[in-house]
Formats: sequence, structure tokens, C-alpha cells
Amino acid sequence: MLLLAGTLPLLNGSSVGAAPRPPACDPDPGARLADVPSPEQFLGFPLGVGQQRVVTNDEIRRYLAAVDSASDRVVTGTMATSATGQPLPYAIVSDAAHVTKDGLAKIAEDLRDLRDPRTMAASKAARIAHDDPAIVYIAGNVHGGETSGADASLKSLYELAAGLSCAVRDRNDNLLTVIVPTQNPDGRDANRRQNDFGFDLNRDWFARTQPETDGKVELLRTYPPQVFIDAHEMGSRRYFFPPNADPIHHEIADAPVDWINRIGEANKAGFGYNGACTDTVTTECYFNYDTYDLFYMGYGDTVPATGFGAAGMTYEKGSASAVQDRVQQQFNTQWSTTGWAADNKNEVLNSYFKIWTDALAEGQAGELEPNEVVQPDNTVQFPVPDIKVRSYFLLPDRQLADVRRLVERLRAMDVEVYEVKEPLTVPQARVFGGRTQANLTVPKGAYWIPMDQPQKHWIQATLGEDPYVPFPYFYDVSSWSNPLLMGIDTVYTGDDLHPKVQRVARPAGGKAATAPEGGSYQYRRDSAGAAEFTFALLGAGVEVRQDPQTGHTTFPEAALTPALNDRALGLGVTMGASRRPSVGPAITLPDVGLFAGTGISTTSGSYGEARYVLGKRWGLTLAPVTTADINNNTPAFTDRSVVLVPDGSNATGGLTAAGQANLRAWVAAGNTYIGLRNEGTRMARAAGLTSTTEKAKPAGYEVVGSHFRVDVDHASPVAATRPAEDFEFNNNDSILTPSTTGINVLTYPSDDTFWYNGYTAGADVLKGTAALVDEPTGAGRAVLFAYNPLFRAYNESGIQMLANAVLYPAGEPARAAARSAAPAIDPARAAAAALPAPENLGGEWRPITIQVAAADLARTESLVHNYTDTARVSQANGSAYLLIPNPEGLQADEHPYLRDLVSDLSAAGITLKSVVG
Repeated sequence: MLLLAGTLPLLNGSSVGAAPRPPACDPDPGARLADVPSPEQFLGFPLGVGQQRVVTNDEIRRYLAAVDSASDRVVTGTMATSATGQPLPYAIVSDAAHVTKDGLAKIAEDLRDLRDPRTMAASKAARIAHDDPAIVYIAGNVHGGETSGADASLKSLYELAAGLSCAVRDRNDNLLTVIVPTQNPDGRDANRRQNDFGFDLNRDWFARTQPETDGKVELLRTYPPQVFIDAHEMGSRRYFFPPNADPIHHEIADAPVDWINRIGEANKAGFGYNGACTDTVTTECYFNYDTYDLFYMGYGDTVPATGFGAAGMTYEKGSASAVQDRVQQQFNTQWSTTGWAADNKNEVLNSYFKIWTDALAEGQAGELEPNEVVQPDNTVQFPVPDIKVRSYFLLPDRQLADVRRLVERLRAMDVEVYEVKEPLTVPQARVFGGRTQANLTVPKGAYWIPMDQPQKHWIQATLGEDPYVPFPYFYDVSSWSNPLLMGIDTVYTGDDLHPKVQRVARPAGGKAATAPEGGSYQYRRDSAGAAEFTFALLGAGVEVRQDPQTGHTTFPEAALTPALNDRALGLGVTMGASRRPSVGPAITLPDVGLFAGTGISTTSGSYGEARYVLGKRWGLTLAPVTTADINNNTPAFTDRSVVLVPDGSNATGGLTAAGQANLRAWVAAGNTYIGLRNEGTRMARAAGLTSTTEKAKPAGYEVVGSHFRVDVDHASPVAATRPAEDFEFNNNDSILTPSTTGINVLTYPSDDTFWYNGYTAGADVLKGTAALVDEPTGAGRAVLFAYNPLFRAYNESGIQMLANAVLYPAGEPARAAARSAAPAIDPARAAAAALPAPENLGGEWRPITIQVAAADLARTESLVHNYTDTARVSQANGSAYLLIPNPEGLQADEHPYLRDLVSDLSAAGITLKSVVG
């Protein structure tokens, strides 16, 4: 194809305002060192213009090594190993004096020191800003099928490693450029968004459950960024770079947002191709202020911005363009971004120091940042409340292992955490769940997180009881409060407190004392961490028992190996020592089957989360169970003691009437069926295993990944060790009527204790409904979660309850009965099974909902009809709601037309009251 004028960036371009430099560079923009292999020499084809295919993982690794070997400007390393064992390489490119071992160590230390004004004089910070380079990351391919950012990063690497122009010299003088070509090599090999466990790595940043993410964040801690590019692809032939869409999280400092917007101007100038998208220019063009927000704390832009003070940016190139255009446009924006960063390096580093200085001052005063919007036509709809927050306390009375997991998660982001050494009184405490308490006693052993520290923004962004969304546009969740996800007791306060504390310097756990010969070790199985340790013991062949007198889980002292003690330490589990032998009923290792039948995606969602949590972390062998296995009653099904049915898109799992009878007989024989969310609960209902039904969601109902208070019924072992009131994460999940034939383990309160956070509308319909039920059949049971307890593997309270279900005390063994006639179906269950199956509107995610004024309905419908004729219309309270089915469960950033539809609605002057994708 013919490229339009202005397609290529000017590699020797000098920005306005750049300081005069001596002529120690080549005026020829094409001058390069001959010893450094170009992509074309090494790969056999150019990158960008003229490129005809995508680079492979092996070629990426070999090219980085080749450039490292040939250039004294480059050093390489490995930041992580993928789920399947592939290395994730990175390259650092800069002036040769910067990338020596000592040079890198000094720069890294200096920039880390800028993040703590308590130990850094302003004069020294100014010298560092003048003398040291800033750090810019170019990271590609976090979604495996989005390849162009990785290929373009190799082109950027070559230009910086080999170029002799003034533009290259200025960049290398002023920047350390860290190039991470692929953040997801397993997904790249499979041409799949997710990693090998089916996780979206661009949602994993705060929890760091996946090895690819954990290693990457450690690299950022070593070399803290001031600018971070996260290069993606989307549908269409357009290109997005910031300014972002609203909402932007209120705790992102002003400086990174300012840099992001100014980098956007530089990208506009250097983009080339067709320039800005307009009504008539719709391909090979760029757009801003649309679709891509800066809110959820699991993205590759929000975490660099909030946790590291960087200009964290998502760049998205339309995947419908030719390979050469995708890669060239990614390179053009990478080059423009590094150019802006080099030209403004002194200002950026001086402002970087001020970010942390301001954070300290805000933390001392207990001030939260206010909500703001950046899109010209938006206004703040939900301001941050006028409250003071000076301290958080994590209470140790229960779930201590999960409390410690959170402590270590915070410390791994350079948050200072302290253990309380003497009880103290908090005059005005706010208790998570929307309550207050005067003169609350914080006990010895609690953990204190003061806001008076440099990471104040990160603390509030991840611990805060509510994210205080400024504007109701979402393509992810609206709550990720870590204490609520874990269900741990947490309080916060604006009081100026000075507790007697000791800073946490290392993980806690392991054996508290050595048990005598013939004695035992014991621990409380009251957390996800303790459950995982139990599976580790069982997997090692240890005889584990539940002591009925103490309620503790116990095992013989001779069974504790150094490796198991280390595992307890890593999980935050403290074991007490006893002279008594291990007593009580034995806990047995279940034989777990994972349903992979009709309607189940085996490459993403809760199926992959089950493989990771139950398989990787708990060490269980998960036997695949198919629809045919249940329909034909094969040993692959009947030999299992537990079958887990993940969420999916089919209401029956493909079971025939015979298969449903086989399933009922298998449960009645003493086995456990565990069903998750839509398919897991609906498949059980269709088989006559539950009397719950689904309530219709009324017009205007929205639950965008929010937390709710739930009441807990301890009549079921699934609720063991959970508090009487707990918290549950709801992401537009099914609304279940209470069971009349089983135990409603979790229910939403009907009284004034009903509480939720995040963005939720019409939630009263949930009052009195069930979130988790335990349905007995014969000697077995069906445990049905209306929600996904495995969601992103960071929902520890749900994970613990799932572990309780997997380890449910066995009924009378009757395996032979698995091949006998199914028991009669209870009339209430038969009536539930006879109801029409609910429609699959949102897959494992949510349907799309667009809210406009009722007066705008006709115009909105007309524009929506250009994309789909499936929209359902409802009206309530002066608003119209257009619900667009999303049966594949696609999130907004992977949806084929949502972003274009939203752009069309905005261009037509239709005010969007809310958009939920």
C-alpha cells in the first residue's frame, strides 16, 4: 500500500525547548552503528513499514540477546518466568555510561530515593533531577494476541542501540529505556488474550497472582518508572492514546495526569498516517478521550501511575490494520513518547520528587485527593466525601493468615506496615461495612498502616472502603478493596494516633514452638491461607484431623518437614505446639473433577481460575469431566468425590435426562457437586438439585463488581469459621431466591444492615436473596455459589468457603449407588427445574447497559440499531436503559463495537448517564 505523507517519525527531530547540545551526534537521521544487527538483518524482514509477519517469541529473545552482545548501550535480563516456564526477557538501553553495573545501580538507587522525601534533601533531589536519566518503560503484548507493541519495541530498541542521530543521543542521555517486548509469551504463542491459566494479565497488577505480573512489578520496584507505555491492540483500524476517558481514580497524583495529557500532544504531532479521526477519516487515524479509563487498580496504566507516580498509559492499535501499519504506528507513538520524556526529563524528575512530598503532606493531614474528570463534557457526579483518613488497622482476631497475606502484598509495594505492640483506643473509628464506633479498642497484634508515608496514594487506592467513582462509565469492576475481598476485619480513622508499634520486616508464620515427640501441631483453619496449607499437608501424605474440642486442625509433630514449615510461613499460618497427639475426625484429600463440558470455556474465566487455585496452589489433580462422562456415567465421572462446575454459557451443561438422573444419583451417594455462578447453579437446577430460582433484574439494575454485606448461616460446614456477617463480591451475578430445601449459607440482609460499595443501582432487589446455598440430596450435597468465589484468584473470603465445600465432611460412602436409580426429586426442586432457563445475557462477565434520558431513547435506539438488533429497552425514573446481550462475556476493551457505539452516541450529542460494559 502507499503510505501517506507524514507516516514516519523524524528520528532526528528536535523538540521545541530542548536545551542546546554540542554537535556530538550525526546530522544524518539514518546514521547507525554497523555492528548492531538491524531487525531486517537478523529476522530477514523489516519491522514496521514493509513487515509481512509477526515476530515469534524465540525471535524476540534471540534478537534481544544479539543486540545486547553487539551494543554497549544495552543490557538484558529476565524479569519472570511464565506459567509454562518461558522466560520474559527485558532490555535496558541508554548511554553506555548509564548501563554499566555501577551506573545502573546508582541510577536505580537515586530514583528509588526520590520516592521518600523523609530521607532526601530537596537540594539532593534537584541534583538527581539534573544529573540522572529518567526511566521510561515500553511494555508490549500483555494480551497474547495483541502483538504489534512487542514488535515495535524491538524497532525502538534497535534505533536506541544503534542510532547516531541527535534524537537518539538526547534520548540515551536523558533516559533509561526499559523494553519489555512481551508480558505474556504463553498467550502470544497461543494467539490468545489470557495467559496459560486463562488470566487476563491486565487485571492482575495489584494482586500479582500470576508469575508474569509478579516479576514485572518487582522490576518496576528496582527501576521505578516515570513513564510507562502499555501497548495493546483493539478492534478497528484506528489508534487510541491518552488523554483518557473518565473515570480517573482520585488518588492518582496531578503530575502523572498532566504528563499523560502532554505526551498525548506529542503523540499527535508524531503519529503520521491520517492524523486525527473525524467523521470522514475513520481508518489509520488516532482518537482520545474515549473508552480507556484510568480507574481500576489492576491495569498496566493505573498501577504505574498510582503505585509508582508514573505517566502510566495504555496505547491501543486497531488489529484490523495490516501488520506493517500496526507495528509502525506503535513505533511512532513509542518514539514520540520517549522524545517528550527526554526533552522534559528535568521537569519530570523534579515533579516526581514533589509527588511523594505532597503524598506525605496529605497523609499527615489525613486528606484524600478529590475526584476530577478530564473529558470536556463530563462533570463529577460522585465527589469524594469530606472525611479524614490517617490510619488503617487490620485486626488479628480471625483469618490471621489472610491478614498477613495482605500485609505482605502491601510491603511488596513498599508500604510500611507496623505490628501493634500494646492495645490502643481509637476515639472515632470507621468499621468496614459502613459503620462507625466510638472508642474502639485495637488489640495487640493488629497491623497499623499509617497514611503518613510516601505510598499514601497506593494505600488508599487498594485499601479504601469505596473507590468513589467520579463518573459512571465502566469496563471493569467498581470495587477491589483488599480488606473486603479478603473479608478481614478492618477499621480506619482520621484520628491523630501514636500507637506503640514495631515495623514489620519479614513474613510471620510457621511453627511458634517445637512440639515434643508424640505431640502435634495445630492451627486455625479460618482463612484461605490456612486452607491452602491444609491441602499442602494432605498432598504430602500427612494425616490431618479436626479436633472437635478445640476446633483446631491438627497433625502429628513428626510430619512437619522444613519444607512444610516454610510453606506455612509463606502462607502466614502460625502453628501452635501441643503435647497431645493429633485427634479428631480425619480430613481426607478429595478426588476432584473439573467439568469441561458444554458451555465451558477451558481457556479463560473460572475454569482457568480453578486450574490455578485448586490445581497450582492447592496441588490437587483435577480430572476433566465432560458432558458425555455424566450422560454415560463413566468412571471419569463416577470415580470423583467432588465435581466443580465453573461458570459458562449453557443452562444444562448439555446433560440429557439420563445424565441429570446420573448426577442426582452420584450426589445422593455421598458426593459433592459445586456450582459457580450462572452455569454452575443453572445446571444443578435443571438436574433437580436445588429449589432456588432466579429473579429477574429490574430496569436500571446495575451491580458493577461491588461488595455487599451478607449474613452467614453456620448450619452448613461451608460457612465454618466465617463471621456472622461477611462480605461478598457481586459482578452482576444471578439473583437467587432462597432455597426451601437446603441451607441458605449466605443471604443479603433484608433490614437496615444491607450495605454495599462501588457503583450499584437498584440493589434493593437483592434484599433477602441468597448468594450461596447448600442443598442436601441423600448422603451428598450441591453447594451453589451465585457468584464466582475464584474471581481473579484474589477473593480470599470466597476461596476459603470454596475450600470448605471441597473438604466438606463426607457423607456415608455409597459409591455403588452412583449407578443406581436417582432419588425422587423434591416437588420444590422439580418446580424450579421446570421453569424456563434464564437467557445467557452476559456470559462470564456482564451484558452491556447504556443509560440515557428517556427523551433521547429514539435517537439512541437508531444509533444502536446500526450495530445490533438485539438490544432490550426498558424505562424507569426518567431514564431509558438499552441492554445489549454479551453472551461471550467480552469486556469492553475486547468488544467488537462498543467503543465505536459510544463514540457515535457522544458525537450525536446524546448525554450518557452511565455506560457499563
